[in-house]
Amino acid sequence: MQNDDITSVSSKRGFLSLNLREIWKYRDLIKLFVQRDFKNTYKQTVLGPLWIVIKPFLSTFVFTVVFGLIANISTDGMPQFVFYMAGNILWSFFSGCLNSASSTFISNARMFSKVYFPRLAVPVSKIIYNGINFLIQFAMFVALVVFYTIKGSNVHPNMIVLLTPILLVMSAVLGSGCGLIISSMTTKYRDLGVLVSFGVTLWMYITPVVWPVSQVSESFRWIVLINPVAPIVETFRYAFLGSGTFYWQYLLLSFGVTVVIGFFGMVIFNQVEKNFIDMV
Repeated sequence: MQNDDITSVSSKRGFLSLNLREIWKYRDLIKLFVQRDFKNTYKQTVLGPLWIVIKPFLSTFVFTVVFGLIANISTDGMPQFVFYMAGNILWSFFSGCLNSASSTFISNARMFSKVYFPRLAVPVSKIIYNGINFLIQFAMFVALVVFYTIKGSNVHPNMIVLLTPILLVMSAVLGSGCGLIISSMTTKYRDLGVLVSFGVTLWMYITPVVWPVSQVSESFRWIVLINPVAPIVETFRYAFLGSGTFYWQYLLLSFGVTVVIGFFGMVIFNQVEKNFIDMV
């Protein structure tokens, strides 16, 4: 009798052999990983999952006070709170995918050494986990946009909102791709992991999260927009608030960079995975 459920595990896979079909076969395991992340994050907390909503409110409030009231940075005539909220929730999704993917090997070394499953299942589960958090925060953001629109504030959602799913996929792939590259490198150079949090914070401040692109001189604006995250954040904010400008050419450039980094990250991850246990 032939058994179709037998899985052959070999370290002699091709350089571009990503075996993505296997991820779908382990979808139940990915679901368990997502449930585990929620339980581990909010166990022994008083407010539990309410922190998903509280955290962006608190950080947006801090941005409003520090950058809006104290530093008096322009928000292109937009209400400050909803302006900072737009950049905040999208950046949190991107950075969450990057940070979680960057620790894939080190955080799961013990589990990887004991049982086989496609290692990409872990970063995929992190994308889903961060995506669920984002969707909850996004619902809160949309409610704010509706509130300010009804109130008569200078908020003008437009048809570019239809690009939202693409912007989310780009954020997830770009963040996870960068994270997989970092995770693969930290198997040999552990001190690189120490720099990740600092690097992500620095990256946020050179991305128009708490400031608009319009604040940069037109002659130097291209320098800001070649940052692949910048067109994503700017497009998201323009779509829901009407703030800024829709730079479609830089968004296409960001899309190309995202595809390259996402693919390169999976290839490097795939190669390191075969010998990871021998290096730890």
